[in-house]
Amino acid sequence: MILRTVAEMRALVRGWKSVGQVVGVVPTMGALHDGHLSLVRAAKADCARVIVTIFVNPRQFNSPEDLAKYPKTESTDLRMLAPIGADVIFAPPPEEVYPPGFAANVSISGVAEPLEGALRPGHFDGVATVVTKLFGMTLADRAYFGEKDWQQVQVVRRLVADLNLPTEVVGCPILREPSGLAMSSRNARLSPEARAVASALFTAMSEAALAIRAGQSPATALPRARSRVLKAGFDRVEYIVIRDAETLLDWTDASRPGRLLAAAWLDDVRLIDNIGV
Repeated sequence: MILRTVAEMRALVRGWKSVGQVVGVVPTMGALHDGHLSLVRAAKADCARVIVTIFVNPRQFNSPEDLAKYPKTESTDLRMLAPIGADVIFAPPPEEVYPPGFAANVSISGVAEPLEGALRPGHFDGVATVVTKLFGMTLADRAYFGEKDWQQVQVVRRLVADLNLPTEVVGCPILREPSGLAMSSRNARLSPEARAVASALFTAMSEAALAIRAGQSPATALPRARSRVLKAGFDRVEYIVIRDAETLLDWTDASRPGRLLAAAWLDDVRLIDNIGV
């Protein structure tokens, strides 16, 4: 079943909740892959009812060109979801999410400011705004996010905590291709030659994480990782850093979980990844 309006979505969910059913939501922008499907399976295992949202959110893109390039594959997405058995697909048009006169903006400071927040101004405002709206539209008890977008998950957790939203955020492990490349909708834009190079990012990050766990200084391990990525054929590296896993601030306390995060460009495609340390 596909629903397009908020009124239909809320009416359906209220019926489920009236008989005590727990409702999960998997927010997506479509162009689904096995990573997304793993989130739906996780939601199915935890919840009586599962909603998958498909909405390409224009407010989280930093340029019209990037938005235009984002793949829109609704018919293929629906075929992929059919065997898993999500209860409903919520795929509203832009005007349903942002009607004429829409003037609200949800902004998170702190965890949203470094890394992706600094490189993509306004991106996390767009994420926080649409996530707040999707939670309100679907009335979901639990929401499932992939940890490939690690910073995004921490931003959504902060959003829920600060605004007392009644939705539990569930982070799910990264799914990887056999080469180690993190699954992403953007991978479809890589040429065959670039795809053969792309796994070097995960390889270099894994080696750096292993070295840091063994006691090597990040000041030594991270420049080596950057060099390996560039030598493998990447066009440029925006960052390879280690941060506190929760706050995304500098990792100065080794007793707290650290996270190695990276963003790099290959074949005009921006790839991101992260590994626990």
